[in-house]
Amino acid sequence: MAMIKIANAQFWVHDQDEALDFYTTKLGWEVRADVTMEAWSFRWLCVAPPGGDGPGLVLMPVPGQPMLDEGSSAQLSDLVAKGAGGTLFLETDDCKAAYDELSARGVEFNDPPTVQPYGIDTSFRDPSGNNIRLTQVLDFDPERH
Repeated sequence: MAMIKIANAQFWVHDQDEALDFYTTKLGWEVRADVTMEAWSFRWLCVAPPGGDGPGLVLMPVPGQPMLDEGSSAQLSDLVAKGAGGTLFLETDDCKAAYDELSARGVEFNDPPTVQPYGIDTSFRDPSGNNIRLTQVLDFDPERH
């Protein structure tokens, strides 16, 4: 079978420039692609943690016409703002250090790093409302709380 891998994932965002600033300035990520296709009135914007070759995150504007009618677009925008657009799971080797560094850059966390049976975990949202979890994975221990 031919090789198939995940190239990118996508978040709906309310404002691509605001999202770009958050991911590059506050999270310290790099731009993988920022291409505007004038004929289609479309911007392909992809970011990722620096130095990696793993999947990127496409910051896609909530669509309007012709993809979605005005009411559906507004509904999707509202759902994204409420955190119902999906979750991005990030992994770190030191959750507390990452929490401290990102907090210093202006990331507002929903909760402090918390010990869970699977590791140490915290969460935050991007400016559009998308959920992001940051986890230091440890060996699973159902007795750990």
